[in-house]
Amino acid sequence: MVDTSRGDVPAPMADPAEEPRGCLFALSQPPLMIFLTVIGSLLLMAALHDLFLL
Repeated sequence: MVDTSRGDVPAPMADPAEEPRGCLFALSQPPLMIFLTVIGSLLLMAALHDLFLL
């Protein structure tokens, strides 16, 4: 069997100043929030139309 261990060298640590960016970072972007607002308002208008006019 082939020895694939790396020995005593530890894995490199990520820089603490560079934190991983997750979903909340993506939601804080203005173009995405504008897009979600437009889609949400269209869904709200369609729902109100169905409720009150049909």
